[in-house]
Amino acid sequence: MTAVTVPARSGRLHGLTWAMFRLHRSALWFWVMLVAVAAGALLWAYGPGVAAAEEAYRKLDCGLGQCDTSVSAFQRYELAATVGSGLLTVAPVLIAAWAGGSLIGRELEQGTARLAWTQSVTPVRWLAAKLAVPAALITAGTLLLTLLHRLLWSADATLRAATGTRDWYGSGTFTANGTLATAYALLALAVGALAGLLTRRTTAGLGVGVLGLLTLTVAVSELRPRLWPTETVTGTTGYPAIGGAFVDEGALTSTGARVQDPLCIDDAQCLADHDIVGYYRDYHPSSHFWPLQLVETGIVLAVTALAVLAAFQLLRRRTT
Repeated sequence: MTAVTVPARSGRLHGLTWAMFRLHRSALWFWVMLVAVAAGALLWAYGPGVAAAEEAYRKLDCGLGQCDTSVSAFQRYELAATVGSGLLTVAPVLIAAWAGGSLIGRELEQGTARLAWTQSVTPVRWLAAKLAVPAALITAGTLLLTLLHRLLWSADATLRAATGTRDWYGSGTFTANGTLATAYALLALAVGALAGLLTRRTTAGLGVGVLGLLTLTVAVSELRPRLWPTETVTGTTGYPAIGGAFVDEGALTSTGARVQDPLCIDDAQCLADHDIVGYYRDYHPSSHFWPLQLVETGIVLAVTALAVLAAFQLLRRRTT
């Protein structure tokens, strides 16, 4: 018989992975439960939920106006869609809090991390496992919910037009319908881990992780309208209607210069005094969804990589 030898390094890595699963099994099952509930809500909304709401819409005979969404079929559908998509909005905050407080901060505070380092597991390999395993589970869960959300989005165009809700550029919808949901979830993991390494305390790591994530999220979101060139429409008698995400507006002079609207309304003399000959609006049409989505995703993933690099550098500095 030929003995099969398993490399010690591989055995230690597998042991570290299973030890982490056992230590954080409550968080694992909580994540699985959240994904299952959200996926079930989205699937119900995509199937019987949207069918019942559309049937109620047809009975109301709304025409071109908005419908009364107090009808029970609408309310059940909206509740399921909100529950299903809400996790993708809330998940990064939960992940940052868990990564900063429990995944890293608590283990450093209680000394379990140093115990692992004495069991032939290097600090670098310890941190790599701490990040890689949750990242795989987070990616799988968020991608699943994103695909289901897009299915629902493609199925409820009639309802969105009837109720006037969930435009493609709304913050929650924009994030849930593309790659950003996963990117922000991974950013939360990286920022939380870095916060835990910086503070080495459970509560402090949780707080700093959430605060850091929210700060970065707001900063990147503020840049979103400028991440891709806008389209412009003009009008001579007022602001033209747009069918997309508003970015900027103002008045135009006879030279084509953009100026602040003097608010002359229909006062011809006022318009002449300010040399106003028209108005403009900058906006993003729906065709800009993927360019905006992918550019922002690239920025978020770059920040995530920097946070991970900073975490490894900090760990090396403190353990050598």
